Amino acid sequence: MCDKKLNEEKMAIRMKNSLSFLFIGHIAIDSIIRFKQKRKPSLGGSVTFGSLGLRKYTKSTKIGIISNLGVINFDKSLLKHFDNKSIDISGVKSFETENTNFVLDYSNHSRTLTLKSRSPNLRFEDIPEFYKTNLPNIIVLVPLCNEVSYEYVSKVLVEFPNAFIGIDLQGFIRNIDDDGKISYISDETIIANMKKIISLIGDRLILKGSEIEMKLLSGETDLQKVMESFKRFENKAIYIMTLGEGGSMILKNGEKLLKIPAFKPKTVVDETGAGDVYLAIFICELINSDMSWNAVEKAGYNASAAASFLIEKKGPTGFETKNKVIKRIESKNYVN
Repeated sequence: MCDKKLNEEKMAIRMKNSLSFLFIGHIAIDSIIRFKQKRKPSLGGSVTFGSLGLRKYTKSTKIGIISNLGVINFDKSLLKHFDNKSIDISGVKSFETENTNFVLDYSNHSRTLTLKSRSPNLRFEDIPEFYKTNLPNIIVLVPLCNEVSYEYVSKVLVEFPNAFIGIDLQGFIRNIDDDGKISYISDETIIANMKKIISLIGDRLILKGSEIEMKLLSGETDLQKVMESFKRFENKAIYIMTLGEGGSMILKNGEKLLKIPAFKPKTVVDETGAGDVYLAIFICELINSDMSWNAVEKAGYNASAAASFLIEKKGPTGFETKNKVIKRIESKNYVN
C-alpha cells in the first residue's frame, strides 16, 4: 500500500468525531519486588498501562479493552483503576480459572520475570459484536504470554480491514519454561511466526520492541543493524526499539533512522509499563498527524516524555496529561 493511500485513510479517520482504540491482551496481576522488598500486588498488563495512559493523555479518544480475567486469584477491587475513566471493559471475559500473574524482580538495573499463573488464550469469537459494527480505528495487540495467536491476528485483519495495528513484541516472542521463568531465547518457530505476522499486517503496522526483543527478532546485535534489518520486509510499517535510558529508535523504509532521547523523571520508582505508555501515546500522536517523518519524530518525543512520568509512581498511576508532557518536552531535560 502506498503512502498516499495510507494518508487518505488516515484523513478519513480524523474526520470522524474521535479516534477509537481497542487494546487486546491479558489483564495481569503484578507482584513487584524492588531492592528485595515485595510490594502489594497491583493491576498490570499492557492493556492496563496503555489504556489508562492514553485516557490521561487525552479525553476525546474512545478506548476499549479485550481481555480474559481469571477470577480465582484476582481481587476485583483492582479494577477500580478503570472507574470513571470512560474505558469500555465490556470485552473483558471472566473465567473460573487463575488469572495471569507475574512476579517482577528488579535488581541491579535488570528485571527477572516469572509467570505464576495465566488466564486462557484469547479467542477471536469472544470479541463483542459491538466492535464489529462500531469499528475501531486502531487495534493494539499487546499479549503478555503468547495468548494471541497468528490465527487470531489474521481474523482481526479480515474483520477490521481499515484499522491501523499496533504490536508490542514482548508477549509474542517470550519463552516460558515449566517453572514460569521467562526468557528471550531464539526459537525458530516463534521468530518465524512473528515474521509472518509482520508480513501479514504490512503497511498498517506500528511495531515496538525492547532492545533485547528487537535483537532477537532481527538476529543482529549492533543497534543500527537491528533497525536496518527491518527494511527486508519491504513495507511502510513503522518499527520502534525502546532502549530504556538510551531513549528509542524509529525506522520506516525510505526514511532516515530517528533517535529519540529519554527524558529525565523526577525519581525512579517503578519502570513497569513504560513501554506500553510509549506505544499508546506514539500511535495516538501519529494518527492525529499528517504522518510525515517530522510528525513521526514529534510523536516519538511525546511518547518518550509521557513514559518518563509513569516511572515516577508505583503501579498504573503515574500518567500525565498532554499539556504536562509537552512542558517536559520543552524542558529538553534528557537522560545523558
